[in-house]
Amino acid sequence: MLKILDRYIIKTFFGPFFFIFSVLFFIFIVNIIWVQLGQFMGKGLSYWQIMKLLFYLGVSVISMVLPLTILLASIMSFGEFGERYELAAMKAAGISLTRVMLPLLGVTAIMSVMLYFFSNNIIPDFQRKAKNMLFNIAQTKPALNFTPGQFIDQIPGYMVKFDKIYGENGENIDGVFVHKKASSYENQQSIVAEKGKFIPAANKNYLKLVLYNGYVYEDNFAGKPENVRLKQPDQAIKFDTLVSHFDVSEIINKAIEEERITDDYRFQTFNELNTTISKTKKDNDKFYTNVNNDVLSQTNSVIGYMDATTNKAKAKPKQQLKLDTVKSDKKLEMIYNAYNRLDNLKNTLEAKNNEINPGVKYYGKVVIYQQRIVTYSFTCIIFFLIGASLGSIIRKGGMGLPVIIAIVIFIIFYVINVGTENMAWSGKINPYLAAWIPNMVLFPFGVWMTYKALTDSQLFDAEKYKALFKPVTKLFVKTKEHKRYQ
Repeated sequence: MLKILDRYIIKTFFGPFFFIFSVLFFIFIVNIIWVQLGQFMGKGLSYWQIMKLLFYLGVSVISMVLPLTILLASIMSFGEFGERYELAAMKAAGISLTRVMLPLLGVTAIMSVMLYFFSNNIIPDFQRKAKNMLFNIAQTKPALNFTPGQFIDQIPGYMVKFDKIYGENGENIDGVFVHKKASSYENQQSIVAEKGKFIPAANKNYLKLVLYNGYVYEDNFAGKPENVRLKQPDQAIKFDTLVSHFDVSEIINKAIEEERITDDYRFQTFNELNTTISKTKKDNDKFYTNVNNDVLSQTNSVIGYMDATTNKAKAKPKQQLKLDTVKSDKKLEMIYNAYNRLDNLKNTLEAKNNEINPGVKYYGKVVIYQQRIVTYSFTCIIFFLIGASLGSIIRKGGMGLPVIIAIVIFIIFYVINVGTENMAWSGKINPYLAAWIPNMVLFPFGVWMTYKALTDSQLFDAEKYKALFKPVTKLFVKTKEHKRYQ
């Protein structure tokens, strides 16, 4: 009997689970596309390469999608149990809510363990693939990646510069300069044009550029002695329209997934991150020691200077009355020099603080990234406790009220998560504590909600709250009718 009930509960849970997971995964992927759109659109990538890149990027969001999916699916499934009076029937049959939650709690625990191993062993590998792919795309797909006013040498064999780039897809250019890179045995050639336009070439291995109103400067004395080159001028050819094709097959055929970046902390497992954290902490401690020594040396220099001038003034008290004007000038000079030394000390402290902040931020990032491999697994269990309890209390299934409640809870979790993360990056709180604070805040709430659900609390009963505030509302209600109505 209980085994059949367990299967039914699990089946009811996984119905909305897979649907919600798919929707949330799609939403997070769309967000990634929106953020990364400029890095891979217009670069001549195939659909397969774009899909592969999105897959690499999307794998990393599973650690955030899974807890939210568990929260929403548990609210919906237990809300449906309550709405269809199945929870009441189970309780009437002597099955407690704890026993009803037990099979799904086991399933959630298994998914939490799977999420840990997934985050520890699989996500780092896909993070490495995604970051290298984005880097290689930015480096090896330069057709529409030119920067106005800068020399670009991404096209093999050429150096180009455009003063202005405009148009819907950046196809129109003004102020064109193209220089062919040539050895001492090749003819030197430079092209200058007022305007130009990129046009799709029939062969994708070539970049087609049409130039208008310009000159081609070229010498035809490659390999000839210097005295021969000096006797004859370079050749200049004026043109109204010039079509140039640049061979970019070397760029297009270059491996997009070649791994050039390998030292990012996001590519490491939990144990490997321990080594990185230890090394970062030692480097920071060494840097702090050097900073303290430098600041202490300058502080002692300022204090020593001020003590020396003070003692000198005390050593000659009688001359101060006779040479009052001279002493005033010296005092002003002393104050000015002391001010300069203090100002230099202040500037030094500010400069050292700017050097310290990146080290503190990097250390916080590494620690929080490592701890989230574990914390998100615990978040799954906490979200299940909250979702199952809320669902059994509100007794509403579907995509209405459960979705609103889940979104509110997730927003609270996300705000706490981001807030503590920023505080850890700035060195205000310990990064280990910052990574666990969201769970520490929500866990008591989950336990309290579970207790309320087990005791059949009418937490969302409007009549209960009306009765609670009835003494206050009575103050604003007229007990007697107005005289005109009597």
